[in-house]
Formats: sequence, C-alpha cells, structure tokens
Amino acid sequence: MNPPIDISSVVLHTARLTLRPWRQEDLDDFYAYASVDGVGQMAGWLPHQSKAETQTILDLFIRQKKTFALQYQNQVIGSLGIECYDEEQHPNLAPWRGREIGYVLAKPFWGRGLATEAARAAIDYLFRAEDLDFLIAGHFTRNAPSARVIEKCGFRYLSTIPYETQYGTIETSVENILWNPARPAGL
Repeated sequence: MNPPIDISSVVLHTARLTLRPWRQEDLDDFYAYASVDGVGQMAGWLPHQSKAETQTILDLFIRQKKTFALQYQNQVIGSLGIECYDEEQHPNLAPWRGREIGYVLAKPFWGRGLATEAARAAIDYLFRAEDLDFLIAGHFTRNAPSARVIEKCGFRYLSTIPYETQYGTIETSVENILWNPARPAGL
C-alpha cells in the first residue's frame, strides 16, 4: 500500500546536504541541471528545453509535497522523490506500507557519494518518521552508478520490468527492495 506522504515541512541534514521542500527561488538551479543532456535520461525524462518547462515541474513538486530538493553549499543540485510504487506490479506487497524513491543529481556532482548520502537520509526518515515497512528503488540496466547507490543503501533485487520513459522509449528497469530493519524478522 502507498500511504500518503507530505514532506512540505520536513528538512533533513547530512554531512554535506540539506534535503528540503522545493521553493520558487530554486528555479534557476533546477533549470541549470535539468537542461543538461544526459541527466534526465538516466531517470526517464528528457532535458528541459525552457525555464517555462522547469517552472511547470517545479510547481508540481511544490504542489505534490513528495519531492526533496537536494541542496549543497547553498545550491540545489538535484532531487529525491518519494513516489508511489506500482501496486499492480507488486500485489504481494499490498499488506505493507511502502513507497518508491528516485533521485537525480547535476552532472558536476556525480561520483562524489552525494546521491548515496541523500538516499540514506531519506530512507532513515521514511522508516523512522513515516513508519514505512519497505522502500523500492529502481534503475535502468545501463545506469551502473545508480545501481551502485541502491546497492550501498542495502536494497536487494526484487524484479526486472519494462519501463516506459516519458519520451516513449522502453527501458529495462531493475527494481530493488529494502525492508525496514526495525521490523521483526520474517515480515
């Protein structure tokens, strides 16, 4: 089951990052990384073609209250979304509370461990404060860096599925699951 999530008043701090709700003043930082070729394609979306497109998505992030802005040294360098997992794809998970996380980082910040740092903070929050039983995280088979983040966070293989991107292609997505360690064994 996908329980409701509202992070509109949640701020998380790590050693190098602040995970916080999006604000209108983040538009320039958001456009700066979302318009770069190769960033969005790793998550299934095309580079933003205009600030107006970025504004539309920023408004959505603010309205939906489920996506963190990843702030590094007073600059927004990415996002981490707490998405609904596909309940039809995973009917066996219906008795438990869970969500799917996804993340994206600006290219200059790849390979520094920042995505892992952000994911771990979100995982801790979602298990502790939101009392989720499990989380799912997926990656395209061609996205080895994202697979590594998922592995470092302790996720385990769940399934391989076709995924239709926002630009109409079909990617192979490897889905992974992480159970809340505070739950009794054999959940």
